[in-house]
Amino acid sequence: QVQLVESGGGLVQAGGSLRLSCAASGRTFSSSAMGWFRQAPGKEREFVAAISRRGGNKIYADSVKGRFTISRDNAKNTGYLQVNSLKPEDTAVYYCALDPKPYRAVEPSMASDEYGYWGQGTQVTVSS
Repeated sequence: QVQLVESGGGLVQAGGSLRLSCAASGRTFSSSAMGWFRQAPGKEREFVAAISRRGGNKIYADSVKGRFTISRDNAKNTGYLQVNSLKPEDTAVYYCALDPKPYRAVEPSMASDEYGYWGQGTQVTVSS
């Protein structure tokens, strides 16, 4: 059984920064690609960033490139999303997810339906 627990969200002013964490239980984390997604009120869940199993391949949504950084520490079973230069439009619940399919370990997906394990989310609110 895999459990993911996000933390680090909060209320921040525009231009501020946060570091989101995703703590995983079980043995699946280090063999899985990891992704971050977000969902704003009234909108569909959208891709933010993803990272390969060993961290060598990272992909980002165009809207966050240059501002957000995804990383992971497999020894700690923990993933991270550093979010900088926050904008009000970044306000959303942020979710981490794991995709344990072997062929996705190196080439992570941007599609939410590829991810089989999800956390409960952490709220990020950016005030203007």
